[in-house]
Amino acid sequence: MTRRWYGKFFGLIAGWLLLRHPAGGLLGLLIGHAFDADWLKTTRDNPYRVFGLTDEASDAEIDQAYRRLISQYHPDKLAGAAPELQKQAQDKASQINAAYDRIKELRRT
Repeated sequence: MTRRWYGKFFGLIAGWLLLRHPAGGLLGLLIGHAFDADWLKTTRDNPYRVFGLTDEASDAEIDQAYRRLISQYHPDKLAGAAPELQKQAQDKASQINAAYDRIKELRRT
């Protein structure tokens, strides 16, 4: 993963200029750091977060994480559970499958 710096730089400059105070620069620096560290992205933007991995993970690690999570959240495993738990498991399983498909699509290109 590349280390980004431009969010901090532009955040510092923009914060200082917009608020005309050093505290504005610090606020901009914090927002820029959040941008650089991908704190503002959702799991839709970063499918690796669903598996708790980085984009540098190997295919074997991704497959292992997928199998572990899908076996844990598969709706058939909770057949006798309450309907709301079944719905949560179904939603989580579809999120896991979507993330896995997205990772495979990203790695194909």
